Amino acid sequence: MASVWVGPRGTIKDYPGFSPAVDAEAIRKAIRGIGTDEKALISILTERSNAQRQLIAKEYQATYEQELKDDLKGDLSGHFEHIMVALVTAPALFDAKQLKKSMKGTGTDEDTLIEILTTRTSRQMKEITQAYYTVYKKSLGDDISSETSGDFRKALLTLADGRRDESLKVDEHLAKKDAVLYNAGENKWGTDEDKFTEILCLRSFPQLKLTFDEYRNISQKDIEDSIKGELSGHFEDLLLAIVHCTRNTPAFLAGRLYQSLKGAGTDEFTLNRIMVSRSETDLLDIRHEFKKNYGYSLYSAIQSDTSGDYRAVLLKICGGDD
Repeated sequence: MASVWVGPRGTIKDYPGFSPAVDAEAIRKAIRGIGTDEKALISILTERSNAQRQLIAKEYQATYEQELKDDLKGDLSGHFEHIMVALVTAPALFDAKQLKKSMKGTGTDEDTLIEILTTRTSRQMKEITQAYYTVYKKSLGDDISSETSGDFRKALLTLADGRRDESLKVDEHLAKKDAVLYNAGENKWGTDEDKFTEILCLRSFPQLKLTFDEYRNISQKDIEDSIKGELSGHFEDLLLAIVHCTRNTPAFLAGRLYQSLKGAGTDEFTLNRIMVSRSETDLLDIRHEFKKNYGYSLYSAIQSDTSGDYRAVLLKICGGDD
């Protein structure tokens, strides 16, 4: 089951010689002692994979009849608390909660909706929608429907369905056909969005890459330029995000991290989400893209922008300087 959340380019791996009982006891001591032993908590939780943390939480519950996440919440505070709770949350549930948060209260956080829905695989989306329904007794689709509208809503719903083709095989004939449609559509954007949306939301990434190449051959321009020229608002942002992820998902996420760390104030909601959710898939690639595109390391950006125990956790997840 866990495999859909684990990739080869993460910074966090399974801890060898893992014992949930030993860890649960050490965590209990760290929380229950006089003054919390944050160092112990950080070193245990950042050096175990998510699957292992789930086993620790299970053991903790069985032994102490208390939820690990509730004890962490009761004992820690602020951004440090948020990221430690995130670490002990199962990935699908974590994403479901992030999606809910982005649609709660006044105003919708469209950038977060876009980020999660464009970077998760079909199999991950299936698990997220399931987790969402289990916790909120409402379907993710219903909530997206009531918080968004128009073409933007249609595209998000298609992505939330988790129907994107995941095969690595590409069909050149189809790529040409789709590219021609986009090219002809230049004057039809605004009337025929459904077809464009469908292609971007359902074709595999390798297939889309080929389609964008074909498009460039036919029209002499990049698909990004056409999207920017013809569309606007959140719908434009979403389609551009899909194109960016098709070309390079780690670079897209590095861009999101860069935005979350630059300027006055830090967007911890985004920073925590990307660091935690990509720590076992592609954080090494994200680090590489960050350094390549912004000229300094993700590690140094976190170091200068955060502090205390919160910074210590982030740096451990980051896993090294570049």
